[in-house]
Amino acid sequence: MALAGVVVAGCGGGAREGGQGPGAGPHPQAARSGRVSVVYETGTVGPQERQVVALIRKSRVLERTADWVNRALTLPHDMVVKVTADVPRGVTDAVTQPDGRTIYVPPSFLAEIEKAFADVVKTVERPAPLAASQYNTDELTVLSTEFIFGHEMGHALQRQFLLANLGLEEDAADGFASFYTVNEVGPGPSLAAAVLFDEIARKEGRPTLEGMSSDHPVTQQRAYNFLCYLYGSDPEKYRRSLVDSGYLPKTRAPLCPQSWAMLDYGWWTQLQPHFSSAFKAEGDGKQKKAHARLVAETRELAKRIDEIRSSQ
Repeated sequence: MALAGVVVAGCGGGAREGGQGPGAGPHPQAARSGRVSVVYETGTVGPQERQVVALIRKSRVLERTADWVNRALTLPHDMVVKVTADVPRGVTDAVTQPDGRTIYVPPSFLAEIEKAFADVVKTVERPAPLAASQYNTDELTVLSTEFIFGHEMGHALQRQFLLANLGLEEDAADGFASFYTVNEVGPGPSLAAAVLFDEIARKEGRPTLEGMSSDHPVTQQRAYNFLCYLYGSDPEKYRRSLVDSGYLPKTRAPLCPQSWAMLDYGWWTQLQPHFSSAFKAEGDGKQKKAHARLVAETRELAKRIDEIRSSQ
């Protein structure tokens, strides 16, 4: 399946840069705030892709993420999101340029996502965590696109702000997708992305050398990471639908509340120096709350760690 190579190999650290300079460094520029804009270059869209592009445009999931960044953060440079077939050489998937100023979303990539879900809804019984109203090709395509775009926005913010990573950039970008969608949208994007990545992993078969050596985590592992962060954000709410139903293994679930707390606090802290003046009070409050939760979840994990280890 073409999408398998697209999602696993993508995100484009190696894509050509397009002639723009690097990000502004760890401190935001005071002179102006860059803006995120979304552009649909409809003249480049082929007939077979027009329906899915219209679906994404009508849903406004790209604009919703862009609006949050514009409201919450002070970017050092403008950022343009281009839904276009006119992409740099070698680009087949959603990709972020190295300077973080341009994100490309090829219509063919959206069509591959749509095709994958058309197969899924015909062949896979609806997972319990997804509402019946969400288990159709259009809704799953929209929700997973919002998550995947969150991943690309994570890349763009890391590159514009030159954020310090403690691991692979791809892990951090996945983390931003979870951080943003769980906090601002709800469970739908994480669940749809997990279904998509599970389908990709199933069609990939056994991991290859290329897959194991990629800068991206193994596809199936990413699906479980999405579910872990979602569950960890509210264990009481999601225990029955994710853990008791068997979608998130019971060996992983006990670690997820602390994992989510660390991710949530980490992104709020990384972004804090770049909060807009209008968002600063709200953002500072969220960062402080996230810190308190991380302390509490770490203490709780310390109490249970021997029990968890002995049960695995």
